Amino acid sequence: MKYQSQHVAYAYFACAMALFAIQVLGGLTIGWIYVQPNFLAESFPFHIIRMIHTNALIVWLLLGFFGAAYFMIPEESEREIWSVKLAYIQLALMMIATLGAVGGYLFGIHGGREFLEQPLWAKFGILVAALIFLLNISMTVLAGRKTAITGVLLMGLWLLSLLWVFAFINPVNLSLDKLYWWFVVHLWVEATWELVMAAILAFLLLKLTGVDREVIEKWLYVIVATALFTGILGTGHHYYWIGLPGYWQWIGTIFGTLEIVPFFLMMSFAFIMVWKGRRNHPNKAALLWALGSATIAFFGAGVWGVLHNMHGVNFYSHGTQITAAHGHLAFYGAYVAMNLAIITYAMPLLRGREPYNQVLNMGSFWLMTGGMAFMTFTLTFAGVIQTHMQRVLGNYFMDVQDELGLFYVMRFTAGVAVVLGALLFIYAIFVVRRHEVVAPGSANPASMKPEPIPGE
Repeated sequence: MKYQSQHVAYAYFACAMALFAIQVLGGLTIGWIYVQPNFLAESFPFHIIRMIHTNALIVWLLLGFFGAAYFMIPEESEREIWSVKLAYIQLALMMIATLGAVGGYLFGIHGGREFLEQPLWAKFGILVAALIFLLNISMTVLAGRKTAITGVLLMGLWLLSLLWVFAFINPVNLSLDKLYWWFVVHLWVEATWELVMAAILAFLLLKLTGVDREVIEKWLYVIVATALFTGILGTGHHYYWIGLPGYWQWIGTIFGTLEIVPFFLMMSFAFIMVWKGRRNHPNKAALLWALGSATIAFFGAGVWGVLHNMHGVNFYSHGTQITAAHGHLAFYGAYVAMNLAIITYAMPLLRGREPYNQVLNMGSFWLMTGGMAFMTFTLTFAGVIQTHMQRVLGNYFMDVQDELGLFYVMRFTAGVAVVLGALLFIYAIFVVRRHEVVAPGSANPASMKPEPIPGE
């Protein structure tokens, strides 16, 4: 590791992993409530657990992005972080706002807007933390070397922080409320977060494959252009049924369908770079997570998204378990797996060791990915049945839910696999074996030994 200030990333990754554990355990509890609806109904109702599950997901992914930025930007800019103290203050604000919001949820204090349930004071805390972060990384980049990776990363992080302002706008008119709500929810996960994902993927492939920076940057520019072009107008596929003009059905269908393009490009980019690469890097687990993230994102965000975002299909499938299938696989592939990829790459360097626990780490990949794939197929089949029975035949919602009981048992089983994989990953990252279990190959090996700090 070249720069001492990169150690800030360790604290961010540790907090992210703690919230990751809370998130998956909350999801498993929700899965059991689908099987046994009265479980914890009085003491810990479903909607509160769901708030904790979704909010923990969003915050730990953001912490992962912030940690990735603090790890990547010093190397890309070839200088130390502008202010390490501000980075720790930002982390403290994020954790105080998060834990305070969760404490409020337990007592029924929340805003009521899905994914944006945080109390007003917590929203302000997150905004202040975001502004501190933007100042810190922007000053670092401005004073150092400029690269395409830092440019794309900064663009994604600036845009997602600015879009957070719409979380404060809560009109009385329901159509306007949902319009601004999607500015945050959609333009985060289907536009700005894609830029962050692409930048992290480019950084990892640069380090893991040894492909020339110029080649990687050309791919990165194309991915960014398609992500913004399709993602911004693709927001229209959420506007079908909220009282907005009918032309959004055409705009949303066309550009929503095209949103598969940047994910296909990212998947192609990852595999072509590995194929062209000259480096046999010892951190095989990080490479597996990077390739896996790009592939699963293509299917989860791309294929499963296209399956039901055309207005003629969405008229029937909207709000069913098909939506849940798409959401789970998309988030896991695009953002969860990419965060775990950068953490897998960075942690050995942050701890001054060669890659460790790779067999366990790769085992956690297959356990989580297998569980999430099974969950996605299960929810998809359940959603198709639900769509037909509820939207076509006109059966009552609760009668249909009773018919889906077997699928919910299967979904819970898949959730157990995901939780076990997540806990195995956390163990593999933080508990170090004495000896490495995967040795680098003989062709063009890349050392993972800590690099000397300049000036020492």
